[in-house]
Amino acid sequence: MERAKAKARVRHPAWFRDYARLEREAVEINFYNCHDIPGLFQTERRIRALYEMRKPLLDEETVEQRVVSRLARQDILTQWPPPMITAVVEEVVLQRPLGERDVHREQLEQLLRLARLRNVELQVMPTGRTQHAGMGGSFILLTPKGKPQLGYVEAQSSSRLVTDAEEARIMAARYGSIRAQALTMQESLALIEKMVAEL
Repeated sequence: MERAKAKARVRHPAWFRDYARLEREAVEINFYNCHDIPGLFQTERRIRALYEMRKPLLDEETVEQRVVSRLARQDILTQWPPPMITAVVEEVVLQRPLGERDVHREQLEQLLRLARLRNVELQVMPTGRTQHAGMGGSFILLTPKGKPQLGYVEAQSSSRLVTDAEEARIMAARYGSIRAQALTMQESLALIEKMVAEL
């Protein structure tokens, strides 16, 4: 009953709805994030902290609605079959304790749990890299079932779906370079474990 109520409250911002629909149908999702952790990986307390610090301020009802909607997207992590998900997150993002220390620790522990799922591959881009293919900013690549790969770019509450095949191909090539420049999955987990131990 509670789950049904939560689903009834799911309402994404208008500029995000097309992406949210495609994400539900995806068989593969690839994230490059230079300023945050992918929404699919965020804990409830981190999500709430992010929306509560938003400027201009969001009213309480909107905050609650956005939290519920983002959490509802995470259902795809446990559906069967789950999509294959890869993510590269900047090291500096993992060092920034948004929402205070205990919220940050909980978030890092959540990343460790998710990175051990068979369908999730998480990598960290070290801050000290002298070569970085992702300097153009964050983006997502997703492949809906039976359809061509698409790109998605979001900034300042506006978004753009990249449906042009050549542009999507270039984004995919860029993502391949980013993954090659990032730490391996094992190195990434070791780094996150070290960060948790130091909190």
